Amino acid sequence: MLQEKKKVVIIGGGITGITAAYYLQKEAREKGLPIDVCLVEASHRLGGKIQTMVRDGFVIERGPDSYLERKQSATRLVKEAGMESKLVNNTAGKSYVLVQERLHPMPGGSVMGIPTQLAPFVTTGLFSIQGKLRAAADFVLPKSNPVEDQSLGTFFRRRLGDEVVENLIEPLLSGIYAGDIDQMSLMATFPQFYQVEQKYGSLVLGMKKSTPQAPKKSPETKSKGIFLTLTSGLQSLVDGIEAKLEAGSVLKGIRVDRIKKMDKGYKLELNNGEKLTADAIVSAVPHHVTHAMFQQYDFFDPFEHMPSTSVATVALAFPKEAVEKDINGTGFVVSRNSDYSITACTWTHKKWPHSCPEGSVLLRCYVGRPGDEAIVDLSDDELSRIVLEDLNKTMNITMDPNFVVVSRWKDSMPQYTVGHKQRIQTVNEHVAQELPGVFLAGASFEGLGIPDCIDQGEAAVKKVLQFLQ
Repeated sequence: MLQEKKKVVIIGGGITGITAAYYLQKEAREKGLPIDVCLVEASHRLGGKIQTMVRDGFVIERGPDSYLERKQSATRLVKEAGMESKLVNNTAGKSYVLVQERLHPMPGGSVMGIPTQLAPFVTTGLFSIQGKLRAAADFVLPKSNPVEDQSLGTFFRRRLGDEVVENLIEPLLSGIYAGDIDQMSLMATFPQFYQVEQKYGSLVLGMKKSTPQAPKKSPETKSKGIFLTLTSGLQSLVDGIEAKLEAGSVLKGIRVDRIKKMDKGYKLELNNGEKLTADAIVSAVPHHVTHAMFQQYDFFDPFEHMPSTSVATVALAFPKEAVEKDINGTGFVVSRNSDYSITACTWTHKKWPHSCPEGSVLLRCYVGRPGDEAIVDLSDDELSRIVLEDLNKTMNITMDPNFVVVSRWKDSMPQYTVGHKQRIQTVNEHVAQELPGVFLAGASFEGLGIPDCIDQGEAAVKKVLQFLQ
């Protein structure tokens, strides 16, 4: 049991930081622990990339728009905020891959692009006969030699061939991480694919055997998807948790410039000239910010060379009659073999009907990928023009949008390149040894989805309590 009051500073007010602050305060309150929690955020708002705009009846997410329902930590946090009644699933509908000017339906039974049913894969127009024959080699190829890590591209190209990778797997996987599939770490992103291949030999057969069969849905549940969001927008979750943080425990618009280890605890130098002391620290900021705060420690140097991709979203609102060629589905991803600037498009009015007034259309497009990040810096007008040109290749839009919302996220998508897991483990081992009471959490380290960040915030709370006690 703690005898004297302890001070914990959480740096970074994104979803990881506010999760850590909320649960740490809750634990201290419920168990009578003498812990003072301070959350420091450099910007003037909490939530990081979670940002919602509500305008003219539209609910527009400027960052992430949902989370996977099966990852339960996010729903747990929603319940803590008292907002469970606002949870809604996406409408399950057809999704497509755009290859060489044509929208091809996503083959049924594919899991992240890996087929688990043969018929849809054989009949799809996504691949040539040669491409399908090459993918069939997965059934006879031996499993790969055990390795510590490899790129997603290397792994999937060996099993299924270039065509399946380029036209299906790459658009899906790089869409999640905004990364280069030939640089991204298999073990830091999708280790389950490697484990399936090692266990079953064939990736396709292994996925078929290890993927649980979805229960047959009744007509009422047919359109229910696997993602969740809040009808009031994801920012309302941030606002709800912020409202439950103890008064005076959040400092906004203040940056931590440098952290020094003292004989006992730590001293944090702030950009306003003031200093904070802490017995324990949760650093929930991007890797390059962590490196800057601890620049006197060379074991943080790998963070200096860890890349991040810049991306942008362009949301366009139209009256329904503006779109002459309506497509039955909820969106598409774009193969890099296609001459398009956008990487994906969500027909938001179909995927999330609550986000759009009756008689309106909301299209949300994504731009920015490794090697094509300059597009993010174009003006709003230029970005809108490019996106509209791309959209008009697949649907006939006859009117100007009512309004456009452009959201830029500079260096916002940390890249888990080959060896990422080992590098993070090595950094954490050095931190534990040389900076006891400092804990790293957030999108740069062990997963960048909302639930992954919440998981890391929860884990940091347990580590802090264990350290202090």
